[in-house]
Amino acid sequence: MEEFENSNLLDIEEFDEEKMKAESADLLELRFLTKENAEFKRTKGGFVSLTYADKTYDRVNVYRTFPVSEPDAYISIREADEKAREIGVVEHLDKLEKDQAEMLREQLKLRYFTPEITKVIDIKTEYGYGYFNVVTNFGACRFTIHNGGGAVVSLTDTRIMITDLDGNRFEIPDITKLSAGERKKLDLFI
Repeated sequence: MEEFENSNLLDIEEFDEEKMKAESADLLELRFLTKENAEFKRTKGGFVSLTYADKTYDRVNVYRTFPVSEPDAYISIREADEKAREIGVVEHLDKLEKDQAEMLREQLKLRYFTPEITKVIDIKTEYGYGYFNVVTNFGACRFTIHNGGGAVVSLTDTRIMITDLDGNRFEIPDITKLSAGERKKLDLFI
């Protein structure tokens, strides 16, 4: 037993306070990516790479900081690994070169793919789940949500976001444009 405990002590990395402070300072530093200091390029695989501060990132991920209220502002550019460390922020897509801004918009469109529900055909509830049969701007669709689990969120008085069991998002931009019968079917969830 004593031998096992001693061998584990050798595997434990010694705490380095200075290293932790340096990493924390780096994480807290807000770096703005501009057309003067950053260059985005499309990769052969259809992804986006970034050259910034004399370093090239072969692939980066693109996130909206404020996806609902400011979809084109404060775009977070992160490393494409499991840590997703932020490299920097694009203050507004319009401040980049047009082709680079479009490249980032394409990536955002893929990440935040959200079909709009244009018609509610039917909604059934059973055993704590809601079974939706709808028409979206991409065609007919069926999906399932948890009842009462925060799957339906009101973004404004008329705008609703619905997240299904698989994490797919659907949006109803204006519930007042639905018929009275369709709104009645949604009453249980709103």
